[in-house]
Amino acid sequence: MLEFLRPDLVEFVAYQAHPGGELPTGVEIDRLDTNECPYQLPEALKEKLCLTYQNLIETNRYPGGDHTDLKRAIAQYVNEACSAIANGTAEAIAPGQISVGNGSDELIRSILIATCVGGRGRVLVAQPTFGMYGILAQTLGIPVERVGRSPKTFEIDLDAARQVIAQAQLTPSPVRVVWMVHPNSPTANALTTAELNWLRGLPPNILVVIDEAYFEFSRRTVVGELQARPNWVVLRTFSKAFRLAAHRVGYAIANPELSAILEKVRLPYNLPSFTQAAALAALAHRRDLLAIVPEILTERDRLLQQLRALPGLELWDSQANFLYARLKGAANTDEAMAHLVQQLKQQGTLIRHTGGGLRITVGSPAENARTVDRMRVALAQTVASR
Repeated sequence: MLEFLRPDLVEFVAYQAHPGGELPTGVEIDRLDTNECPYQLPEALKEKLCLTYQNLIETNRYPGGDHTDLKRAIAQYVNEACSAIANGTAEAIAPGQISVGNGSDELIRSILIATCVGGRGRVLVAQPTFGMYGILAQTLGIPVERVGRSPKTFEIDLDAARQVIAQAQLTPSPVRVVWMVHPNSPTANALTTAELNWLRGLPPNILVVIDEAYFEFSRRTVVGELQARPNWVVLRTFSKAFRLAAHRVGYAIANPELSAILEKVRLPYNLPSFTQAAALAALAHRRDLLAIVPEILTERDRLLQQLRALPGLELWDSQANFLYARLKGAANTDEAMAHLVQQLKQQGTLIRHTGGGLRITVGSPAENARTVDRMRVALAQTVASR
């Protein structure tokens, strides 16, 4: 080992967005392993963006670094959506409460830098959940406390969480950040009233991060509580319903003091000019882009019922654009699920084996139909191999 490297990173396992291996040929490849939208931007909007790149983007110049126009547009969208849910009673979010990142990952990293580095604190996550919270903390040398969830409902073990926080607060490295996904990935369940009340009861010296990456599908949000809770921050993304996964745009909604710190620790010029233009165009055409959400939700419910009808597969209700499944009974082992994932891949369907189960993105109607047919074959092959 090179002596200047941190020993803890030598054995570290990085996040793998797409597990390796060649894809089969001669079949339709359905990428249902990353919770993306199955549809690209409309051709008319892509053509408009091409003209923007050709006529307005100065490739020899650095991008605008303050994101003023984008923050203003995001704040308008957030307020519009929140007002629709709260019947106009929510207090408005100001552009100064918005921070923009190169994907939510950069914002997660900035939050960790702002709160925990230098031995100042540790973070708490409830497993299974989005892996980047723990991974980014580890890369920064920040301890990660993990508590479990109910194997049936995926509700957080709140007693364990309380105990972990209480014990950590007596050490020089207390819990500084609690990470939550609403709804959770990979299990697709929203925060319960009990979980939200627990978060509301946490002391003000603990930052509560609520990741609403799937807000457009769940229509559940805590943004209306942010003004009263300066120790809360909401994360969202353009990678899902807005169809901009290739552009990597995430944003945080927070207390202005926290937003100012996030602006200080982020990288300069973190969003390319064309990425900013794409996000602004998506917001300007949000009604057209988000019009596809009801179809995806209808397809989700149809896919859920069809997969539930297959023998040997257990599925849970979903508040997002993906489903979570496990094999039933004694067959529910990591080895069996890895075999099932490989069998599906050989047929052309990619899903993700994570968090002790199978995460299946809702695709287009054609992709979902193939998923059911291929899952039926893969289940039979998996059972036969046991």
